[in-house]
Amino acid sequence: MHPEFPLADDILHLNHAAVGPWPVRTQRAVAAFAEENTRLGSRHYLQWLKVEKRLRERLQRLIHAASVDDIGLLKNTSEALSVVAHGLPWKAGDNVVCPLQEFPSNRIVWQSLERLGVETRLVDLSKASDPEAALLGAMDRRTRLLSVSAVQYASGLRMDLNRLGSACHHRGVLFCVDAIQQLGALPLDVQDCQADFLAADAHKWLLGPEGIAVFYCAERLRNQLTLQQFGWHMVEDMGNFDRLDWEPARSARRFECGSPNMLGIHALEASLSLFEETGMEFVADALSRNVEYLIDLLRASKFDVYSPVQADRRAGIVTFGRQGMDAEKTYQRLMEQGVLCALRGGGIRFSPHFYTRTGHMEQAVERAAEV
Repeated sequence: MHPEFPLADDILHLNHAAVGPWPVRTQRAVAAFAEENTRLGSRHYLQWLKVEKRLRERLQRLIHAASVDDIGLLKNTSEALSVVAHGLPWKAGDNVVCPLQEFPSNRIVWQSLERLGVETRLVDLSKASDPEAALLGAMDRRTRLLSVSAVQYASGLRMDLNRLGSACHHRGVLFCVDAIQQLGALPLDVQDCQADFLAADAHKWLLGPEGIAVFYCAERLRNQLTLQQFGWHMVEDMGNFDRLDWEPARSARRFECGSPNMLGIHALEASLSLFEETGMEFVADALSRNVEYLIDLLRASKFDVYSPVQADRRAGIVTFGRQGMDAEKTYQRLMEQGVLCALRGGGIRFSPHFYTRTGHMEQAVERAAEV
């Protein structure tokens, strides 16, 4: 058992694509922060700001951003995508391209632009032999932006972000990445894939809390996003409360209108320290081995694996089923037995992490086969 994840004996956690457990260090960081608030109030607020600074620096390193100024701390992925969707200067007749199978967060925000005359083009990737070509083929001269999840939440399909980013850059199309199903599971480099925007909440593979997310905005685009939220925290001269004139912060802090989520900041900073100590390459290799082992177990139990099985097309999601299986009944039974999973993509979705024990995967598959 990994010392950071002393899960209860009756829990088999295969649900990191939904909500992941906290490491022990994160629990301790939150408990210490809560105790300090209770005993000392905000006496050490300046120390809290140092934790916030460390978090931004860890996030910069995690996604390989050019500068810490590219990092914003928002509430969730939906808010970050909304900052983009309702910040860009659209014209009637413009269109956005994204996969049909996207999680609602990465579909609804673009569809909300319909009142401005902006079309959302949903591309069905379910039968596409070349999903990137299908997305690029849906573009035309009025395409302003391509928005795609790095890893599809239901199927587990991993997109070739470098190919998409390069094509977008060549065509003058903005590239927006929902990275919530990849950050913490696999390495990601926003400069290599030429992402203009990236959004990801903390509560899945990053093993952090809900209510805090990273928002990356390339420097050249920060001034192009019209701000929709305003407050004391988003101004350049933050802390000068008597100053009557103001301007938005030059950094991505301009997208953070009010008081920061200090509790979430302390929690996520602790969680990210685990990834830095472990190393993302090690995490990715260990997770890949776990996914490969899980696929073999499922096939040996006569399940059909709906997720991609080739290494370059998968991350941490494995969705499966079999002919005649009642997926909803199977899901309910598994959850009753402490197998944490999800009902997605017409089957059961298992999502182990790098630390998941092989014995836990074996027990989970055995229980699924018994339903």
